[in-house]
Amino acid sequence: MTGDHETRTVGGLPTPGDGGSRLPAALTRAVWLLWVVSLGVSAVWLRRGGPQVSAGPVAVDGLTVLMWTVVAFFGGIVHSYSRRYMAGERDANGFFGRVFAFTLIVMVLVAADAFLLFWAAWLAMGLVMAGLIGHGDWPQAQAAGALARRYFLASGALLAAGLVALWRHTGATTVSGVGGAVGSDPSTVVLAAAGTLLLAAMTQSALVPFHGWLLSSMTAPTPASALMHAGFVNAGGILLVRFAPVVTVDTRVMLAIVIVGAAGALTGKLLKSVRTDVKGALGCSTVGQMGFMIMQAGLGFFAAAVTHFLLHGFYKAYQFLASGSRVAHEHPAKSDPGSTGVAGAAVGVATAVAGAGLFVVLTGKGSGNGLLLAGLVGLTVLHAARDVTARPSLPGTVRYGAVPLVALPAVAVYGGVYRAVEGLLVGLPAVGTTATEPTAVHVLVAVAFLAAYLVVEIGVHRRSRRLYVTLLNAGRPPSWTTLTSTEEYDEY
Repeated sequence: MTGDHETRTVGGLPTPGDGGSRLPAALTRAVWLLWVVSLGVSAVWLRRGGPQVSAGPVAVDGLTVLMWTVVAFFGGIVHSYSRRYMAGERDANGFFGRVFAFTLIVMVLVAADAFLLFWAAWLAMGLVMAGLIGHGDWPQAQAAGALARRYFLASGALLAAGLVALWRHTGATTVSGVGGAVGSDPSTVVLAAAGTLLLAAMTQSALVPFHGWLLSSMTAPTPASALMHAGFVNAGGILLVRFAPVVTVDTRVMLAIVIVGAAGALTGKLLKSVRTDVKGALGCSTVGQMGFMIMQAGLGFFAAAVTHFLLHGFYKAYQFLASGSRVAHEHPAKSDPGSTGVAGAAVGVATAVAGAGLFVVLTGKGSGNGLLLAGLVGLTVLHAARDVTARPSLPGTVRYGAVPLVALPAVAVYGGVYRAVEGLLVGLPAVGTTATEPTAVHVLVAVAFLAAYLVVEIGVHRRSRRLYVTLLNAGRPPSWTTLTSTEEYDEY
């Protein structure tokens, strides 16, 4: 056969300066300039003492200046990374146009005060992200984009229903005015509006059972995935913070938020435990992290929810942009963790207790539902400690000494960022409201988190074939959105 010995020559990768379109470079400079302007606006706002500044359909407050700075920074990183990643791509200009438009739309969303503008930005944000998910000529990518678009249109419809209900019931037409209009009125209309707002937040943040669009989006270019997991999914948290006066009007709504958030956090953790592909595992991790964010809002700790999605955004953006380096080139048995041993378990437990205590000291959340939050921080530290102490390749002094030296400063950073965010959110309606005293639901949530931790750590999900297959199927995206053959995308 004549083709068997054909020599193929692959040229060097195109570089951003190879004489292509100037649009990517121009948009990259523009978004970094936008970040500099955001820093300036934030400095002026802080110097003036931080009052809310309203100008027609928009309002600038602490959440606005914080999100402007962070969103523009993420946009700059993704633009800069994409100049190399998308070099030579047929529709690179279209990709950069969507990424830049997405950055602008999110900045409009976090400043929008008028109901109509908020809804328009919410819908536009979803449609642009669906376009990024469906970027490329692969049928699977286009199918994933179409699936995401249906989810986002449904989310927009739910948000519209909630806003219309609030307008008809209270007469309010702005986000800043809805708090005073709702007051402490837990009427049927307000509760229904709170329910639709929660569903819209769950859909956009990919909480169970609306996580299908996120798990189907792995065909998206890596920079788009970074933007999606670091920014887009945070929209649910922003929605709940902005409409805190509505969702805090009744303790039953807050309990519902805690339940759906906990369900998402636990499900994401379990789904991640059976995924073997890097991007799939990161996607399941995002489902869990967004569930935890929503749950914190349900506990009444809105500043903690904002802190969580900010820090998660930085972490997940790095994880996706560096996902190629995480592919292991060794036999799986070489990376299997060993046993922590008695010394490792003691170090882990002691560090977890110290981390939870440090969090309480730094944030002052040492009573009521704050204890649940502190307990979850300790459980997270314990999980991270186990990953380090169970590595037999590391010397004992490194395994046991590194745990407190890394974990406790990390908790301190989290606590410091939390207090800073809490200061920025002062003055936002109902954001300082906390849930009622712990109930049986909160106790069950705490028990569920502990049980899920034990299931994963002991390996029950791997020893039970039925549970393993159930989790594997639950985390599998539709087949028509998945590339299953390298011939479908590998030209060579």
